[in-house]
Amino acid sequence: MSVLQPELPALSYSQYPPEIQSSIKKYEGFITDRLQPDLKQVLGLRDTIYNRMSEYFKLKTHIETIREQGLEELETKVDLGSDFYVKAFVPDTTYIYVSVGFGFHLQMTLEEADAFIDDKVKHLEKQLYGALMEVMNLGDDK
Repeated sequence: MSVLQPELPALSYSQYPPEIQSSIKKYEGFITDRLQPDLKQVLGLRDTIYNRMSEYFKLKTHIETIREQGLEELETKVDLGSDFYVKAFVPDTTYIYVSVGFGFHLQMTLEEADAFIDDKVKHLEKQLYGALMEVMNLGDDK
């Protein structure tokens, strides 16, 4: 059983007149063929946006830690993917590299990165709002 698709008892449509049976099948088809795939796609987009926002929030936390502790160098672990971590040493924390999208990374000061993250999160929040509005409008005639 899923949150999106709870298990319901099997219904027998034979007790309804043919025109109602036809309408029921039409609406069932609309739900399974259009609404459920659209909802799955939009929820996937929402999850992607949440994940990106989470990464930027983590970076902001790291920047705050560097500032608060006055770290001039840093030893950390970097996730290479699939929860595979390697040790990394940063000899100078004056500049960091920030992913700006499309596979590009820019060297920024901590202040520049902070401002960039704030702007990026605002942009992602707008995208998230759009995705949530799309969920609410699923099924409307386009």
